[in-house]
Amino acid sequence: MTHTGSCLCGAITFAVSSDLPAPNACHCSQCRKQSGHYWASIDVPRDALTVTGTPHWYASSPKVRRGFCGTCGAFLFWDPLQGDKTAVAMGAFDGPTGTALALHIFVSQKGDYY
Repeated sequence: MTHTGSCLCGAITFAVSSDLPAPNACHCSQCRKQSGHYWASIDVPRDALTVTGTPHWYASSPKVRRGFCGTCGAFLFWDPLQGDKTAVAMGAFDGPTGTALALHIFVSQKGDYY
């Protein structure tokens, strides 16, 4: 099964050609600041992810880059420089994903407002 998605303006689209594992919700300060709240994503094999368009990449640490649309600003990808998976934003998928959140991570860094 192929799962598709895009940024808000449609300049960047993606397709995942594999089953989707259970997503997680990251409450770390970086994800909160970039997304505006916690960030729900799903780790997919890089070789199953096809991206059309050119994301802008922000090196948020020496080990990770974060991909977003340069036109609408949508935060789409969390990509460790080493490894074989890329995290894709759950909110960017088109239609049902057939998944449900399984894990909350970095909860100790969550905002005090929730």
